[in-house]
Amino acid sequence: MTLKLLIIVGALLLLAPQAVAQELSFSQVERGRYLATASNCVGCHTDFENGGERYAGGRPLHTPFGVIHSPNITFDDETGLGLWTRDDFYRALDEGISRDGHNLYPAMPYPNFTLMPREDVDSIYDYLRSLEPVHAETPDNELPFPFNVREAVIGWNLLYFEQRPFVPSSEHSAEWNRGRYLVDGPAHCGACHTGKNFAGADVEEEYLRGGVLEGWLAPNIRGGENGGISHWSEEQIVEYLATGRTEHAVAMQRMGEVVVLSTQNMETSDLEAIALYLKSLEDEPREPVDMPDEAVMAAGAAIYFDNCAACHDSDGSGVPGIFTPLAGSNKLNAEDPTTVLRIILEGALAVPTEAHPGPLGMPAFDWKLTDMQIADLVTYMRSSWGNSASAVSESDVADLREQLEEYR
Repeated sequence: MTLKLLIIVGALLLLAPQAVAQELSFSQVERGRYLATASNCVGCHTDFENGGERYAGGRPLHTPFGVIHSPNITFDDETGLGLWTRDDFYRALDEGISRDGHNLYPAMPYPNFTLMPREDVDSIYDYLRSLEPVHAETPDNELPFPFNVREAVIGWNLLYFEQRPFVPSSEHSAEWNRGRYLVDGPAHCGACHTGKNFAGADVEEEYLRGGVLEGWLAPNIRGGENGGISHWSEEQIVEYLATGRTEHAVAMQRMGEVVVLSTQNMETSDLEAIALYLKSLEDEPREPVDMPDEAVMAAGAAIYFDNCAACHDSDGSGVPGIFTPLAGSNKLNAEDPTTVLRIILEGALAVPTEAHPGPLGMPAFDWKLTDMQIADLVTYMRSSWGNSASAVSESDVADLREQLEEYR
């Protein structure tokens, strides 16, 4: 072997470990990027409305206890995570405790993230560390006493938080377990779709049966018998999460944001796992409700035909994938009519996705319809075309109209 060849071989041997390390590092960062996407970290930690930088925090999160601003999670030394170690980051996601030892408010879904194994959390850390740091101070939270006392979270954790790893079920397939892990862990679907108690903690009996967050009802997403999406197939659930549209619904507002920032970027196999898991969740049969007064139904029908039938059709069938079908809608059939009322009052926008770049919108009717007219309209829709849900009162609409002023 010539001297020149020996030098080349020696150089390759010296560079090989570095090349492997770079490949592993890239793989780790890419894994973290995917998990951060599945967790929709950017959704909460970016103040899009005010032009904030991605992951630089500052988004106001409206809770029943006041406004909490999300922190900067870029690796800026002064205003972000620049001084955080992997152990610090893991403790925050696993225990809900910050680097400086203070308790995080459970608006940060560490009760879900505690299910994530250390290797998944470390990969998210490495991904965030790979991003350009942004110097961005987090605005002060707007929490009245006693909710501004962080030590109170200690009591909340004792009552409602269980630090635990994800344990697969031996009675189900690997795909089912993957779906449950994603739903309960990184994707933290229950943070919106599970009912909460007076302290803002998940109610076990209300798991994925619907919950109210920031003035929206996230509907029942149990897909088995009697569930809110029992009439959806697994393929339709995947289509909805991947594209924001299916024949049953169009993703708007908060869920539209989740699709754009998170689920449309996930692997099809993971969406299929989520769909499989949701379809396995059955629900209790709904209690029958009394039919509304005939005069209310007649008034509601007239308002519907004047304002809604042109898009949603006279029989509530809509135009699948464009104008949401109202017959069988889990939002209309929900016990809580908040989302339907809010869409009518404020209008709604289906944000563009990669599969459907053209936006869809519904106009607001708060300027046109009175509280009584909206109540009659929604009562009519909740009792027509096979739907069965309780009547809505004028005061329900008036209360929500007043509440929405707080978000403007």
